[in-house]
Amino acid sequence: MKNLSLFAFFLLTLAACSSEKEPAYLVAEGKTMGTYYKVTYLDPQQRDLLEPIDSLLKVVNDEISTYIPTSTISQFNKADSLFELGVSFADYADCVANKSLCGRVKNCHFYANFLAAKVAHQRTRQAFDPTIMPLVNYWGFGYTPHEAVEKVDSLKVDSLLQYVGFDKIKMIDRNGFAVLKKDSPGVQLDFGGTGQGYGIDVIAELLDLYGIENYLVDIGGECRTKGKNPKGEWWTIGINTPRPEADLTDFTRVIKLENLSVSTSGNYRNFYEVDGQKYSHFISPVSGFPEKSTLLSASVFGKDCLTPDALATGFMVLGLDKAYTLASQLKDIEALFIYSDDEGNLQVKYTPGVEQFFIQ
Repeated sequence: MKNLSLFAFFLLTLAACSSEKEPAYLVAEGKTMGTYYKVTYLDPQQRDLLEPIDSLLKVVNDEISTYIPTSTISQFNKADSLFELGVSFADYADCVANKSLCGRVKNCHFYANFLAAKVAHQRTRQAFDPTIMPLVNYWGFGYTPHEAVEKVDSLKVDSLLQYVGFDKIKMIDRNGFAVLKKDSPGVQLDFGGTGQGYGIDVIAELLDLYGIENYLVDIGGECRTKGKNPKGEWWTIGINTPRPEADLTDFTRVIKLENLSVSTSGNYRNFYEVDGQKYSHFISPVSGFPEKSTLLSASVFGKDCLTPDALATGFMVLGLDKAYTLASQLKDIEALFIYSDDEGNLQVKYTPGVEQFFIQ
C-alpha cells in the first residue's frame, strides 16, 4: 500500500506540473523622448519591470533631452565657453564600457551620446553632425516653438552655419577631469539622431541584467530584439511605406530580427510645406538647408541600436547613391533604402545582407 500511495502521489504531482501554464510575455509601456516606448519580454519570474525601465529612461532624458531646460545638454547649449562634466576620464571609460554603471556616474549618458555622435560623424563623412542644433531650431524642428519658416532668409542660414561643425567642440583634460570647450556660445548639440537608439540599448542592457532572454524593445518604431517572440519564433517588424498618406500598418517589407536591431529614418512624416516647397527635418551641415533627395527612408540593421540610429540619420542627409555606397563599405551593419524613381514610384535598394531578413 505504501508503494502504491507513493506512485499515486507521483502521478498527481506530475499531472499538476504538466497543467501549469508557461509564463506569459509581459509588456511595459509609456511615453519617452516625445514618443512611445513598449517593451515586450518573457520573465520566468513574472516581474513587473515598468518602474525600473521608466526610471532609467527618465534619467537618460534628464541628460540628453533639449526639451528639458535643466538637462545636461541644455546646460551645455547655454554655456558660453567651458562646460565641466564633473567626472574623471577614468570613470567615463568605465561607464561607457558598461552602460549599467551610467546611473552612478554624473553625466555619463550625455558623454556616451557625445562619443557615439562623434564616431557617427566620422563614419558618415560628416553628414551626421549633432552641432546642427541652431539650424534645426531655425527650420522649426527643434526645442524652440515648432513654426514653419514663412520666408527663407539665406543670410540667416549662413550666419548660423558658423556654429555648425564638430570641430567647434573640444574635449580637454583639467587635472584628470573632462571639460568640453566650444568655440562660441552659439555652438549647440542635438542628440535627436542618437537618443532613441541609445535609450533602447540601455533598456536592453537592463533586461540582460535581470536575466531576460527573450525581449523586444521599441521606442518610436526603432527596435532591438533578443531571443524569440510569444509564438516561439524570431521577432518580426514591418518597414513602413514612406508616404504621408500611408497607414502605420502599411509595410513595404516585413523583416525577421534574429538578435538584431533596426532603426529607420524617413522624411515622409516630419516635414512641412511652404509655397509648394517641402522642407524635411534632415538638414545639411554643409548648406544649412533641409536636404532634397529622392531618398524617402533609410533602415539600418546592427547588433546594437545606437549605431543604426545615427547612421540612418546620416544616410538621409547623404542621399541614396552616397548612402548606399557607404553602407556597403561599413562593417557590422546592413541597410535598406526606399526611394522615389523618376515616375514617382517607390523603389527599394538594399545591401546584400538584408535579403536574409526578408519574410515573404
